[in-house]
Amino acid sequence: MTDSQPPLAPALRDPLERAVAQVNTIVLGKPHEVRLAFVCLLAGGHLLIEDLPGVGKTTLAHALAATLGLAFQRVQFTSDLLPSDIIGVGIYEREAGQFKFHPGPLFTQLLLADEINRAMPKTQSALLEAMAEGQVTVDGTTHRLAPPFFVVATQNPLDLAGTWPLPDSQLDRFMLRMSLGYPDRDAERAMLGASDRRDVIAALTPCLGPDQIVALRHACTNVLASPALIEYVQALLAASREHAQIRVGLSPRAGLALLSAARAHALLAGRTFVVPEDVQAVFPFVASHRLAPGASARVDRAKLALQLIESTPVR
Repeated sequence: MTDSQPPLAPALRDPLERAVAQVNTIVLGKPHEVRLAFVCLLAGGHLLIEDLPGVGKTTLAHALAATLGLAFQRVQFTSDLLPSDIIGVGIYEREAGQFKFHPGPLFTQLLLADEINRAMPKTQSALLEAMAEGQVTVDGTTHRLAPPFFVVATQNPLDLAGTWPLPDSQLDRFMLRMSLGYPDRDAERAMLGASDRRDVIAALTPCLGPDQIVALRHACTNVLASPALIEYVQALLAASREHAQIRVGLSPRAGLALLSAARAHALLAGRTFVVPEDVQAVFPFVASHRLAPGASARVDRAKLALQLIESTPVR
């Protein structure tokens, strides 16, 4: 691939641009966060949104599903939710004389796992194989999930009563973690004066389809990352492992996630190659939930990620 080649054919580029613009008409005043959601989708990852209730987490998931033409399911995670409630269960059918698998809500294309930290660890872990492999195994039989499979999970960082914090193994399955935050004054005013978001979302026309998303994901893998760029990614990984305030740094899998997200960011910017600014734009959202600060560290994970960017020179 050369720099002079167009990053995407118009048949993919134009609907992708329309899709991003359409989601921005629903999630007002959050273009950066909407772009990150598309980065995660195109890079083949899963998204964790950690924020206060009522700031648009569920709205973003609904808007993405309607805009992308994806089958959508929402699961409200609670303390009594069982793995079979998500994955499905085998039911004995007397006429056939055998068990038949009845798929659960996991068998969709965009799954909203709402308040994921309210479910018990065994239920949280039921998502692991699906998120990592795009399949689930029930009673020794493997069931493939229809691509593209995309999980958007939410959790409230303040209301911790009756919650089970996600273990590191589960957090690592999310390519990006982000927050939406409150809208600015103009966006909030426009929101207050507009029609109900649910009615607007119900009237949306899909701009993309599953096959196009699969094609866009393939296009992301063809975005060029030069040897110098890969060295920069390695330098960030090494810096995280050597930082005095970080107990556990970034793993090689985190480096692969960072590179994939940077490629998707470059593709959305209309480029066929990754630049350091792409890596820097996604690094805090890829790295912060994977860093483990030392016991005496008083700085949060997001600030540690920013410190790593500032202290690591671009070569």
